[in-house]
Amino acid sequence: MDLVDLISEKRFIGQEFLTWLWWKSEERGGVVALPGEGDIVVVFEKHMLLEYGEGDSNESLICRGLQTELQEARTGLVMGKKLEQARIQLVYNDYEWNFTMAAALMEFRNVKLPKTAGDTGNGNDPEEREGMILERIFLIEELNRIVLELLRLFLTIRVGAEWREELQKVREWVARAERA
Repeated sequence: MDLVDLISEKRFIGQEFLTWLWWKSEERGGVVALPGEGDIVVVFEKHMLLEYGEGDSNESLICRGLQTELQEARTGLVMGKKLEQARIQLVYNDYEWNFTMAAALMEFRNVKLPKTAGDTGNGNDPEEREGMILERIFLIEELNRIVLELLRLFLTIRVGAEWREELQKVREWVARAERA
């Protein structure tokens, strides 16, 4: 099996993770409890891409708008479409990241890093520039670490005995979109 086939076969994990994270964020009004870290804010916003089918019969549904208008995306889930990409706001320890997460490769796109004190400098001093670069590297690594912790939490639940109960809650959340 080559890499492309492997990615295609396993992409459901990223899709399930994004769907679960969306549900988890709405379960407590945008707050997700992350063991060992505390509460973090996770808000799905403005843009989602859902897909259905494979190959030539692949369909895409793009949902844009405010969070309240993402009802169309939940309706897409009811119809069997899979969440392939989402714009997410993540807030942790006074830092706020905005990024798009693509499910298939679990990749970040269009990352907007938090504003920091270093953003106000003019960047002419080499030491100041180095500090700004190191700070940006830290912020990217921190975003990656937090998302990996969320993924670890999901995978622990996904392969554990509590998955049936968790899946039932997600299905009920999706079904509420059908009744709304």
